Amino acid sequence: MTSVELKILLTNLANDFHIESSKKNKLIAFIGLLGDFDSFEYAINLRKFVISNNPENLDIFLIAIGNEKGREKFCKYTGFSEKNLKVVNDNQLHRLVGASQGLDIGLGGWINMTLMLMGIGSSKTLIEVIRGYTGDKDSSQIYNETDIINLFNFFKFSGKLFERPFGKGYLRPFELATFRLNNMIEIFKNWKDYMIDTKFLPQRSCTFIINQNNDVIYKYFSKDVLNYSQNMKSPLDFLNQYL
Repeated sequence: MTSVELKILLTNLANDFHIESSKKNKLIAFIGLLGDFDSFEYAINLRKFVISNNPENLDIFLIAIGNEKGREKFCKYTGFSEKNLKVVNDNQLHRLVGASQGLDIGLGGWINMTLMLMGIGSSKTLIEVIRGYTGDKDSSQIYNETDIINLFNFFKFSGKLFERPFGKGYLRPFELATFRLNNMIEIFKNWKDYMIDTKFLPQRSCTFIINQNNDVIYKYFSKDVLNYSQNMKSPLDFLNQYL
């Protein structure tokens, strides 16, 4: 697809979904199922970015595979703006804009996703899973000492649990894994609302930034699970130039 064709396609899609903004740039991300690990993590990080930066030159929109009930629960949990999240019932638009459909060996979404989580057809996934347990000196911490983490409504603890043995100011061991486990618990609790069709489990995301002339000034296509950004050590760094 040429840059002109992509520009026309995204402009038409923005009009169809009433994605309107008076800001200089628009981020439009096509994410997979609402219950995908990447969908939750990406939405939460984007919400934190908006709160921290209050960007005057950038508006953020997501288009996900899901339904209205799942959309409502997703936004309540992640804090992402309901008016900026659109849902579709299949991956037709994702395919249209060039997003990767992920691995497909013909045995269904569950098998495909399991293999991708093992690193098959998703080479960067295991690196990212391991980083969740080992920590990363080059990444930011997730939890502050006053944050309360509640796992299974049984095990509650504060962010101090990471600070006492590991210090602060970076991504501590087990911190990212705990964050992802919390998201996974939410997904399993509301599985039917978040996972409208498991055949779309392998569907990966893609991100575009469009300026006021509808030119595509940034694009990224994910090919791997837990890799919704080109730089997962600091996944939203690419947005700083658009503040």
